Amino acid sequence: MNNLRPYLDKTPQLGQRVYVDPACTVIGDVVLEDDVSVWPGTVIRGDVNHVRIGARTNVQDGTIIHVSHDSPYNKGGYPTLIGADVTLGHGTIIHACTIGDACLIGMGAIILDGAVIEPNAFVAAGAVVGPGKRVGSGTLWVGNPARPARALSDKDIQGLLYSAQHYVRIKDQYLAQGG
Repeated sequence: MNNLRPYLDKTPQLGQRVYVDPACTVIGDVVLEDDVSVWPGTVIRGDVNHVRIGARTNVQDGTIIHVSHDSPYNKGGYPTLIGADVTLGHGTIIHACTIGDACLIGMGAIILDGAVIEPNAFVAAGAVVGPGKRVGSGTLWVGNPARPARALSDKDIQGLLYSAQHYVRIKDQYLAQGG
């Protein structure tokens, strides 16, 4: 795949049964664990820090994932760490942050430097989670700036996992037809 590109001495690493669409770009120090899917138009850039994406996570069309560098103003910089069973909706911007397991980041949402999204959280479409903000487990956050809207029900949390499982099935169909 020529859409997997090295940066300096780092090359993207892929687990088993990973689908990386030919119309996306993955650069540098990036690890995609088993059953991850990366859809068209996505850019994942692990150049000045590293990106780790957990098993069964789906990175939907047009998403941008990047990191921040070490500087006098940002000691050590921030990597981007994304857990297992996460759904990153179409057109999200994920920048130098941490997203826990079984989260859903809605279409067009933006997560900024140093933010932490705890497991089983839902960030609504178009929401902007500012630098250093912490989104609590089991909550829905909405708006710009993002703020808590309500607690998630057990059914809501099951829906977060369903989304990830659904994309694993779609990814498997793409792989089965040679994609």
